[in-house]
Amino acid sequence: MDSSTNSLDDVSADSSTEFPDRTSMMEVRLQAQEDEITLLKSSLADALRKIRLHDQLLPLLKQQLIAVNPGAARVLNQVCCSDSCASGRKLSSSSAADVIRHPATRVRRNSEKLGNPERQRKRLDKKAASSANLLTRSPSLENRAKELVAGAGSPGSRRGTYSQGQSIKMFIRGRPITMYIPSNIQNYEDLKMEPPSERLELDWVYGYRGRDCRANLYFLPTGEAVYFIACVVVLYHINNRTQRHYRKHTDCVRCLTLHPDKVRVASGQTAGVDKDGKPLQPCVHIWDSTTLVTLQQIGLGTFQRGVGSVAFSFADSGAFLCVIDDSNEHMLSVWDCNKGTKHAEVKSTNEAVFAVEFNPSDSTNIITCGKSHVYFWTLSTGQFTKKQGIFGKYKKPKFIQCFVFSLTGDVLTGDSEGNILTWGKSAADVKTLGKGAKETFQIMRQTRAHEGSVFTLCNLQGGALLSGGGKDRKIIRWSADLAPERECEIPEKYGAVRTIADVDGEELLVGTTRNAILRGTFSDGFVAIVQGHVDEMWGLATHPSQNIFLTCGHDRQVCLWNTEEHKLDWCITLEEYGLCAGFCPNGSVVSVGLSTGRWMVLDLLTREVVSESTDGNEQLSVMRYSPDGSFLAVGSHDNFIYIYNVTESGRRYTRFGKCNGHSSFITHLDWSKDGKYIMSNSGDYEILYWDIAAGCKLLRNRFESKDREWASYTCVLGFHVMGVWLEGSDGTDINALCRSHSERMVAVADDFCKVHLFQYPCPKPKAPSHKYDGHGSHVTNVCFTHSDSHLLSMGGKDTCILQWSVMGGGAGDNRERLASASSTSTSSPEPATS
Repeated sequence: MDSSTNSLDDVSADSSTEFPDRTSMMEVRLQAQEDEITLLKSSLADALRKIRLHDQLLPLLKQQLIAVNPGAARVLNQVCCSDSCASGRKLSSSSAADVIRHPATRVRRNSEKLGNPERQRKRLDKKAASSANLLTRSPSLENRAKELVAGAGSPGSRRGTYSQGQSIKMFIRGRPITMYIPSNIQNYEDLKMEPPSERLELDWVYGYRGRDCRANLYFLPTGEAVYFIACVVVLYHINNRTQRHYRKHTDCVRCLTLHPDKVRVASGQTAGVDKDGKPLQPCVHIWDSTTLVTLQQIGLGTFQRGVGSVAFSFADSGAFLCVIDDSNEHMLSVWDCNKGTKHAEVKSTNEAVFAVEFNPSDSTNIITCGKSHVYFWTLSTGQFTKKQGIFGKYKKPKFIQCFVFSLTGDVLTGDSEGNILTWGKSAADVKTLGKGAKETFQIMRQTRAHEGSVFTLCNLQGGALLSGGGKDRKIIRWSADLAPERECEIPEKYGAVRTIADVDGEELLVGTTRNAILRGTFSDGFVAIVQGHVDEMWGLATHPSQNIFLTCGHDRQVCLWNTEEHKLDWCITLEEYGLCAGFCPNGSVVSVGLSTGRWMVLDLLTREVVSESTDGNEQLSVMRYSPDGSFLAVGSHDNFIYIYNVTESGRRYTRFGKCNGHSSFITHLDWSKDGKYIMSNSGDYEILYWDIAAGCKLLRNRFESKDREWASYTCVLGFHVMGVWLEGSDGTDINALCRSHSERMVAVADDFCKVHLFQYPCPKPKAPSHKYDGHGSHVTNVCFTHSDSHLLSMGGKDTCILQWSVMGGGAGDNRERLASASSTSTSSPEPATS
């Protein structure tokens, strides 16, 4: 990591907000175009399937007609032949593929073949009338045709009753999706949906946000380290290894500071957006770290985009709070902590601001620093005056990363050049500038400290100073007169030093840029007490019999976690990033799907790769073993599901077949309990069923799968989980869901930072649920542990894993209760969504 990379990393959070409006508009337009293309492709695929169905029905219709009226065979042959020729319905597999790839060209070719439109319309009308006459003369043939069409899955109404059962349609972005009602439900309309009796309680938070935030780690007198990730401020007891959580924030926490009384904490958050895309107002919470009670909410409706830095005053025992927001002007405001009222406000600068602090001995003096500046502010009668630090003969660094006050009152800054600069006040130069000259703040001394940036400075008792480096990853202890005393280097795998918190003068806590918190001393070195991913996560799998789970993501890390000990068991780094994972039922190996179409199987004990293969050249989205472990299904973005025979306890894999029929990328799939069938979803909202035992055959009559039992339920589209979708959903609002092993509840990960807990099954729209906050980004995955004692959820960009305890619940099978509820009529209204 060079200094330029460090600099970019430092301002990543600020630069991302410079042009949000134009970027957002472009993203919305791009998403709309992608959705339209997906819908067109799926509609075309539907049309092709109906054409194939039409061709399959013709021989049956012909047989029925001949049985009723043998003389009509010749007429029927003419009708069928003419219709097929006129509509161009006899498409080969290659021509069907051509339609999907070049639909406009194919339509143009067909229109040329049809000749004169008016003449062709008359021919079609004549043939249609002829077909209608034949069916009118043969009622049994008409009824049989209706039965076949109904059984093939194309009812025309929103909810229809057919001789082979009932169906209901849901619509996503205008596309109808037919769901078949299982046989054990007699009265669908009378089903009563309730939230589950189980509830979730936040048990543990994995991760720390050090990658793009600073001054975010403090040590409390209670023995707890306080830090944040996503929307949660964590209080972690470093000796007892317990956590408490402050959870009143509605979006990602960005900054943190500790009151002089070492009890009160102030934390600021970003603005965020609600589920309708409307901006939420950022604010600062002042809260009690002992009781976790919110004492004051500061600045709601005042700050723009988010809160970047906060600081308590010291000279007046913390009566005031200083805040820098993330607006273009980076507004600097001072607030009365007890009343929650604004005392003063001023535009600070259009450049990025990294830190703000009150002068410990004078609350009317405030310092800010950031990109190419150090500002010295004076507050008098509600008005700010600003003086800029003069670099003079010294090279002006690109970034002033941090600063502290020395015991003598001087300001010490750390910059991107690796220097510690000592600032002092110079008397007015009356001789040169005349009587109007004013005092200035200039550099009194430059001390070379680190190779690369100085990311943090920390005062110790007695006047000693600690500095943390970026490129060199060093922690250096300095005497009061800035003479180096001791130094150590943290391991490369943890990244650079982001911030330092003093525990007792000897022991330190170190936050790093790779989202780890280290504990240790100069003598004994440092060990990680908090670790996490450093980029977007998607892959999540829980062990079939042990309290461990595996995660993978865009940071190319594969991590195995222990839910009982709340720690990272091991972590390996891959050449490509992982997107999905699945444990073999015997629990000895786990398969990981990568971004390039390659997948590998890892031994849990040795961490060695025992098998690997490549399917296509696009990213993989699902790795799912059959219940007995004899098959592995690999879902890919190339629209195929690859099936492998599994032998030698999950260490040997041979290709068995390929499921070919989806018209978009595979998103989710599940095996039936007997291990013979697969249910799959795709990016264009298809639900398809496959007979694996029969050679990966597509089951075109989806009605026949309505009573099939599934070993797992992760497909987001299906009758049993239809109620998890909100009205107006666009098909991407739900990223993942997972049914509990008890089959009593289903957890849902949505695009609006929420985790939902529904009753299972929940086949009716607007099903009520319990909703849980905590993530600060789209929730990418959820998964229950093997005993259903815990639920794991993972955020995307927030790099946070939340472990929830499942509380409450009772015995019984929800499927039986659902069936019994549907057999008795009730007029009680559906409860409101909780």
